[in-house]
Amino acid sequence: ELHRRRVYILPTRAGLAFALLLLLLLLGSINYGNNLGFVLTFLLGGMAWAAMHHTYRNLVRLRVAAGAPAAVFAGSPAAFPIELDDPRGPPRRALHLQAADGGGAATDVAGHARVLLERPTRRRGWVALGRFTLDTRYPLGLFRAWAHVDLGTRCLVYPRPAPPGSAPPPAAARSSSSGEQGQGSDDFSGFRGYQHGDPPRQVYWKGLARSGVLLTKQFGGDRVEELWLDWERVPEADPEARLSRLTRWVLDAEAAGHAYGLRLPGKVLPLGHGEAQLKLCLGELALFGLAAERPA
Repeated sequence: ELHRRRVYILPTRAGLAFALLLLLLLLGSINYGNNLGFVLTFLLGGMAWAAMHHTYRNLVRLRVAAGAPAAVFAGSPAAFPIELDDPRGPPRRALHLQAADGGGAATDVAGHARVLLERPTRRRGWVALGRFTLDTRYPLGLFRAWAHVDLGTRCLVYPRPAPPGSAPPPAAARSSSSGEQGQGSDDFSGFRGYQHGDPPRQVYWKGLARSGVLLTKQFGGDRVEELWLDWERVPEADPEARLSRLTRWVLDAEAAGHAYGLRLPGKVLPLGHGEAQLKLCLGELALFGLAAERPA
């Protein structure tokens, strides 16, 4: 909650120009003894005084909370949801949020509002939103009230996936007798993204001509492919390039409906499939070698 001691206020450039105008009006009224000039000067001064209090009260007692940000891949902006809440007071108008090195957002709060603050991501791991500024110039723009907020929220950043086209080595895959899909020569079971090395007779050429997307036809009955995605079988030598390639293999295996596991130095994730397995594998790849960044 933004208490009074956390909210600062100063005149804007327009406010300083307005104050200079009031001073000139006052000097002119004194010099010429113009009573209407005094009335106008004090009327405008009273309006500015009231506007200052409204600007200050537009932030005081506002509650700010952080939502749960969704994980992203490196290179994509991380979106941090910010909840603004004041169910008891009057509506808060023209609020502006600005991250330190990211985007900004503007909103009104009539009881509750939700905005997204974005921050660029350049590497895998955790990225924190850090301190952001919440300010307002409502109602006349003569004063700016602001508060600095740090909610301690952070977003998990997965490694950037390698370009598609490289399938896991054949030695890392085997067939299973249980499942709902396979790659046999029985009944047609659907499409998946094309992978380098797929037989040309299984490529869906008509779909390529229609949509420009290269797909591979899948056949099979009860078999499902089990993939072990092994760190030691990645052709790249650079650790970050290996993580990028493993990320691509995880995404392709999930899209193809395979059961897959992940073998990393000192860590083995068992075979699985589905959203939980996808998040588990991508999370391990994101934090691989970053023990200091792992949550307690």
